[in-house]
Amino acid sequence: MKKNLNYILFLCLALLACKKNEIPRYETEKDNIRFNYLNSDGGLDSTLITFSFADKPGLASDTVWIPVSVAGKRVSQDRKFSISIVDSSTTAKVDLHYEALKPYYVLPSDSGKTRVPLILKNIDPALANSSVIIGLRVNGGEDFGASLPVNTRSKRFMFSNRLEEPSWWSKWLGNLGPYSRTAHKLYLISGGGALADLSQPNAYMEIPRTLYYLENAKNFTRNPFAWLERNADKGYVLTKRSDGTEDYDFYHKDSPTIKTYVKFFPQVNGYFFINENGNQIIMN
Repeated sequence: MKKNLNYILFLCLALLACKKNEIPRYETEKDNIRFNYLNSDGGLDSTLITFSFADKPGLASDTVWIPVSVAGKRVSQDRKFSISIVDSSTTAKVDLHYEALKPYYVLPSDSGKTRVPLILKNIDPALANSSVIIGLRVNGGEDFGASLPVNTRSKRFMFSNRLEEPSWWSKWLGNLGPYSRTAHKLYLISGGGALADLSQPNAYMEIPRTLYYLENAKNFTRNPFAWLERNADKGYVLTKRSDGTEDYDFYHKDSPTIKTYVKFFPQVNGYFFINENGNQIIMN
């Protein structure tokens, strides 16, 4: 009997010793943090995030909100973490294509998720023809560990200012003229949207709106000076070139490096926008 009691006492002491050893190890481990991009099945979404300024002409910058989540418990205090640029997967340049990241970001107390801003810039004329990529990685920082797989802590973002020809453009060539990215941009600035597809049975319902868009685009491209007077609040300007000609540059005041050439033709005593191929833009 005594032998059994001693054995039971030994087991109890052993269990207590195990508990004392386990608790400190658990509490000294830091929670981890990762990007919270999930696919439709709830799994990790590793696809490239794409963004374009093309349908927002004149917008000098925009913010992409990046979801971040904790792999661990919530606590009743703010916690700091960091995000870094992955040079090997980044072609974008800081200050030209995006604003510099902050030294750290904060996960509010009692929270398991937050969002951080990635501020993209639309001031590089080259974005009209090509895209750039930003690779990001969320790190542990001050209050988190970084032991999760790299692919859960990394994400790539691709953006440009590149326009592509919409399917409806060719159906309205008589009004819009040959497609060019410059003409497309001007059409959007004038307030234009998708035009009626005359092959569809309900196209007649969209004709009034289509005619309205076309009229606005025609008036704008034929007389940008008058358009500016009527739309001073939109932030666009015409600045005379310093090359001794009567020509102008048209641009948004927040993106002065992205200019559209407005050339004077004395033969007709009028101004025409010039597209990226050096041709006149004429809308009827």
